[in-house]
Amino acid sequence: MATPTRVIAALSALAAALLIAGCTSTPGADAPTDAPSTSPTAGSTDDADDIEGVLLDDGRMFGVVTWGSSTCVPQVDQVSAEGQTVTAALVDSEDADKACTADLAPRASVGAVPEGVDPTKGITLKVTYGDVVDDVDLDGDPSFTGTPGSSTEYTPSAGWFDDGSLVLLTWGSSSCAPVVESLEGSGATGTATFVTDDTQVCTMDMAPRATIIAFGDDAVDDDDFTLTLVGGGLDGTVQVR
Repeated sequence: MATPTRVIAALSALAAALLIAGCTSTPGADAPTDAPSTSPTAGSTDDADDIEGVLLDDGRMFGVVTWGSSTCVPQVDQVSAEGQTVTAALVDSEDADKACTADLAPRASVGAVPEGVDPTKGITLKVTYGDVVDDVDLDGDPSFTGTPGSSTEYTPSAGWFDDGSLVLLTWGSSSCAPVVESLEGSGATGTATFVTDDTQVCTMDMAPRATIIAFGDDAVDDDDFTLTLVGGGLDGTVQVR
């Protein structure tokens, strides 16, 4: 059994900063945690305890989707593993001065998959968030070539967590999360256009940042889906897994 570890120091330190979603990113970069860039349809109180998960960064990282205030995103605090079972604890920000909006939206928090876990095989993600405890089954992907614990290649990645809804992981300034300006999709393709604002000042770090992209139920085909990123320094394409 792997001993409990704090998600790599860089992820923990940067998580709080990722709650600020006012700037755009630098090229080629996008979360341990991050406020959603889209404006998904508000959920009901029945969604509050729902937890979903995805594998990202070629199997090196995972994303946890919870429901709550879009401006107050939980952080991945501790992660451990025993075989193919990964246990992750989420905590709220310790910023007592931060005001949270009263909406109910999906938020994505990300952490590092512990060493020794094989992302090409199925993984059970056991998530604890306050009083909520849930198990999420993550399908392994034989095409993953990343090894948990190895260095990232800083390329965007994405994974479906619901019908028509995905988590997009990009890399860039921790203080300037991507902001979606418009979204189009049909069939097996979609385009996310991001706000570009060259007047904003961003920190010079390179951090993981997660963005919720919600096309809507039955709006697109989940199989072999290609997402095109436009603007915000994120121009390129991502194969959603």
